[in-house]
Amino acid sequence: MILIADGGSSGIKWCLLEKTEKILEFTTTGMNPVMLTYEEMSQRIADEVLPQFQLPLEQVERIFYYGAGCRGGEYNRAVEKALKNSFPFSVIAVESDMTGAAKALCGSQPGIACILGTGSNSCLYDGEKIIDSVAPLGYILGDEGSGAVLGRQLLSDVFKKQLPAELCLKFREQYDLDMDTVIRRVYGSPEANRFLASLTPFLAKYIEEPSIHRLVLNSFKSFFVRNVSHYMAYKTLPVNFVGSVAYHFRDVLQEAAAAIDCNVGKIIASPLEGLISYHVRN
Repeated sequence: MILIADGGSSGIKWCLLEKTEKILEFTTTGMNPVMLTYEEMSQRIADEVLPQFQLPLEQVERIFYYGAGCRGGEYNRAVEKALKNSFPFSVIAVESDMTGAAKALCGSQPGIACILGTGSNSCLYDGEKIIDSVAPLGYILGDEGSGAVLGRQLLSDVFKKQLPAELCLKFREQYDLDMDTVIRRVYGSPEANRFLASLTPFLAKYIEEPSIHRLVLNSFKSFFVRNVSHYMAYKTLPVNFVGSVAYHFRDVLQEAAAAIDCNVGKIIASPLEGLISYHVRN
């Protein structure tokens, strides 16, 4: 059996396969090795993943983990070690969420693959491997168009009174956040990106409001200009997207793409089904 994981910062989707048959599917709390220690990740796997298994763990022969923050080196080793603690009999391969997205979106075809979820990322894929990429830099320095950046901009616009008063009131009624709580959760939490991204449902709810539409559109335009337009073939290859933000705001995403004459291909919420198909074929 093989276990495939789509490891986002906000949530991890798991699927256990025996040949082509799904034996088990479940979701656990997200995990990012840039923000969590090995010990924290190991505990999270033991607490949330292991209880899902009613079969002998030695039957899990291989684990393919595609995760946010898995940039190689010490980060990948920390995730691998954390998984090995709970699955000592398995051969474990840890790769970036960007590699997982490219495999899920493009399969064996060349294309540009993008992630718009809690964070954002992009790459140029030749059908076998990533051949070019732009550093995402995280939600403080980059991650344009991501849930974390959209949430950050929303909070800023609410507390700086840049949105219409009625929208600011609706936000405060929905989330009951005061300034002290916001400061503590943004600057005092190792997973502030998840908190910020959790505010995006408000944007989706009021996307028809001009100020909200403009906020989301401008962030997506920034993603295209600062990331996608770097790739020489961005006007000829399909630009594919995966992630909850891309999926739920796909109409605005298409609008932003049109501004730089971009051809959007697939837009899917999760790479898991594509990864299952990829590993069944390979």
